[in-house]
Amino acid sequence: MTTLQEPIASPFGYRSTSLDVVAGIDLAGKTACVTGGYSGLGTEIVRALAAAGARVLVAARRPDKAGEDLADVAGMVEILELDLSDPASIDACATQVAARADGLHILINNAAIMACPLTRDARGFESQFAVNHLGHFQFTARLWPLLKAAGGARVVSVSSIGHRLNGLALDDLHFEHRPYDKWLAYGQAKSANALFALHLDTLGEAHKVRAFAVHPGGIATPLQRHLTLDEQKAMGWYDEAGTLNPMFKTPAEGAATAVWCATSPLLDGMGGVYCEDCNIGAPVGDPPPRASGVWPHIRDAALAEGLWGKSEAMTGLSFQP
Repeated sequence: MTTLQEPIASPFGYRSTSLDVVAGIDLAGKTACVTGGYSGLGTEIVRALAAAGARVLVAARRPDKAGEDLADVAGMVEILELDLSDPASIDACATQVAARADGLHILINNAAIMACPLTRDARGFESQFAVNHLGHFQFTARLWPLLKAAGGARVVSVSSIGHRLNGLALDDLHFEHRPYDKWLAYGQAKSANALFALHLDTLGEAHKVRAFAVHPGGIATPLQRHLTLDEQKAMGWYDEAGTLNPMFKTPAEGAATAVWCATSPLLDGMGGVYCEDCNIGAPVGDPPPRASGVWPHIRDAALAEGLWGKSEAMTGLSFQP
């Protein structure tokens, strides 16, 4: 049964860190995979999972850079190559994961791009949707047997408060019939991440595979690489002196909710919810808050199922019962 979209009594909150939420949790004998686990909050996700004893497979577009960025992370960390814009690379990485593990206990689909100019992959798919959603859809589908074999796996889909921008149009997912808008495209991709978790949890519950969507919070990371400083000032991320908004989280704080969803015993038997600040998020009120809350469209089971069907058609993959 899908969990109610309402907060629970969590001991953690806005400023909790990824190491805070794994304190006292033993992941020895567990295998985790984190996409993009070498940049921004991804590094801190990997650090926390490894500190708790998990074997962590880091799927990285730039393995050499990942090796440098993760050099100070203690524990069992292995780096694999993954380009989420390339279906062949996705299949190859999934094959490598399967060669290293009989079961996958934690999958955190973290890698993303944001607000980039219009680009398309070799299939003609818009890049933000292709990388952030379709790439992870294919990767998860390929890892599905390992997730089922784990006997109690969790999949975490890193979404964003950017889902409130929506932009999701099932009849024009790749901006072929409407003007491209980089923020609508981002909102569409992040909405898709949340809807993916919603429907995956429906399919996975019978196999003890539960899925969660996560808003990590505002964090200054390389994700903003396509934005000018003036754009970020206009959005209130920096002031005129170039000082970061104090409401932004550190990477370790931003990683906390994804790690909490992947590991917290408070979520045993739960799934299919959108989480933020180390808790299940609350539906938006009226007027909606600027930086938190769950918009209704990402809780729409019919929309999630429709997106799932489109994703199966575009990737040529289906999740076996």
